[in-house]
Amino acid sequence: MSSPSFPMGPITGLHGRAVVVAGDDIDTDRIIPARFLKCVTFDGLGEQVFADDRVELAAAPTGPHPFDRPEVQGASLLVVNRNFGCGSSREHAPQALMRWGIRAVVGESFAEIFYGNCLALGIPCFTAAHDVVLNLQTALAAVPDQELRLSLDPSALEAPDGRLWELELQAGPRQMLLTGQWDATSQLLAHGAHLERTAAALPYLNGF
Repeated sequence: MSSPSFPMGPITGLHGRAVVVAGDDIDTDRIIPARFLKCVTFDGLGEQVFADDRVELAAAPTGPHPFDRPEVQGASLLVVNRNFGCGSSREHAPQALMRWGIRAVVGESFAEIFYGNCLALGIPCFTAAHDVVLNLQTALAAVPDQELRLSLDPSALEAPDGRLWELELQAGPRQMLLTGQWDATSQLLAHGAHLERTAAALPYLNGF
């Protein structure tokens, strides 16, 4: 797997394929099992995302795990169901998804801490009603390799044939993503001169 490029600055949407991981209450231990939390850095976590589920489904009659299906390799959108990312608050879960290539998630609902950890990485988590998500998953099952267009404002997902799924994104996170305020590193770099002036005036940094 090639090293993915990570989001920086303002995020207005994306264009790409989607991978569906169906089921309610998929927790962070399934997204990235606890044994991988010993890593010193997040590098390599993308290869281990859903590790146990992928091994279990590798020889299953239903076929491999969605993340192992060839038609969705390189997908940037993840479509899930209810209460995705529940369980422990490990930030490794969104890190693993991002390093696999996921740049946005659409689902019925998300665990609050998982949602916040995704926002800190520039990964918008959109919500939609149960029937909307099921309709989207059905459409993706029928044509898994279709290229979709996702926008933040308005929050919507469009298929190549013109079908449109209206989504929801909280106003605060949407504003942070559209303006780039989610990206703490870029914010610090953009205000470098101000930070240097502040540091120069701090007695405990300057010996006075």
